[in-house]
Amino acid sequence: MVLQVAAQTVRADEREVGRALLAERISYFFDRSDRTYGSPRITLDLWEEGWQASQNTVADIMAGLGLQGRKPPRRRRSLTRPGKRKTARDLVLRRFDAIAPNILWWGDMTEFDTDEGKLYLASVHDAFSRRALGYAMGERPDTTLVSAALQMAIATRGGQEDGVIFHTDRVSEYNSEAFRQLCGRWGVVQSMGRVGSALDNAAAESFHSVLKVEYVHRHRFATRAEARLKIATWIADF
Repeated sequence: MVLQVAAQTVRADEREVGRALLAERISYFFDRSDRTYGSPRITLDLWEEGWQASQNTVADIMAGLGLQGRKPPRRRRSLTRPGKRKTARDLVLRRFDAIAPNILWWGDMTEFDTDEGKLYLASVHDAFSRRALGYAMGERPDTTLVSAALQMAIATRGGQEDGVIFHTDRVSEYNSEAFRQLCGRWGVVQSMGRVGSALDNAAAESFHSVLKVEYVHRHRFATRAEARLKIATWIADF
């Protein structure tokens, strides 16, 4: 019994030390961002360093430290309605990690305001590197847009995508016949989250949230061309 209590005490001490070290890194990334990063972006930075910390843990530690990043505006409704075709199963089940490249990719769409009107972005990311492999921007959130983003990702990985799982929201663009044929042609296996469930595609939506909070909402774009150039530069540097 004494040994069991001692072992429990040691484990508790180790957890406390680990949490303290994690808090130091969180504070570092927060200060480096000029006190703008929220838990989504800091979690990504921690993953890059090899930390195995969830966004909830990071948010809890930040709250305890009194650190609060810039908040994004209220989330808008989904850009598109779900299609009526039979959709792909959810093969990810919110496990947005991978032990090697080209095992799991995720994708999503979002929109930005410019003085000329809306600009839409579709992006594709690797779950292992957490980096954007492909993206496309256009005036309409359509199948052409999401197809262009996926084709860029395929080109980036040089044909090593056969068998990769591509996880997205369950919206009509990703469920269109043309997009399904594109995936089939390259051996990409589709996976889709539930309609209206942000958590089912949280990784991709977290990236877009960071993009908006850190950059887009701090700038005004006179034209779509200006927005394209500056957003593309931000993505390349991310």
